[in-house]
Amino acid sequence: MKKTVLLVLAAMLLSGLSMNAQKITVKSGSVSALKGQKTLLVQYDYSSMSVGKYDKESDYIDQKVAEGNDAEAGKGDKWKKEWFDKRSSAYEPSFEELFNKYSEKSGLSCSKTANDAAYTMNVHTVFTDVGYYIGVSSKPSYISAEITFTKASSGEKVAVVFLEKVPGVGGINQAYAKLGKSLAAYLEKNIK
Repeated sequence: MKKTVLLVLAAMLLSGLSMNAQKITVKSGSVSALKGQKTLLVQYDYSSMSVGKYDKESDYIDQKVAEGNDAEAGKGDKWKKEWFDKRSSAYEPSFEELFNKYSEKSGLSCSKTANDAAYTMNVHTVFTDVGYYIGVSSKPSYISAEITFTKASSGEKVAVVFLEKVPGVGGINQAYAKLGKSLAAYLEKNIK
């Protein structure tokens, strides 16, 4: 019994440590170009995204739709609609809410409607792991995203930042919230 409790506690500790194991890398440019900006136009890109063991999102979707429809007519099709709808109804608002909350000190914010902003922030999700929650066993969701900052007037890239394995303890929605929070904190420290 003692061994089981110790193993469960060790697993929980290790999973907690791995949930914070995201890495932020500057691929090119410098975010210092954003100094003095108040608003960013945010855009989202899900093209060429891998999901779990699938290199192509379409392969993952096809598998899930087939499984759902085999179990119950129309269930897979309903799942597919929800898969895409959650982007605008949950993931993107969660990203924006936490980005804006954690960048308040710098006065920087982002919005999908900030068409007069001098800079555009493109959030390109390149990988999603949906995770799982089965009884006492679980693996959190996580995403990896490439964030590109461009001048709105010319499309010139000023910086590209990559955030790897951003965890979502409560699901994919929480991964986008954490992405917004982590990116805002990074910008707070690096816009000088």
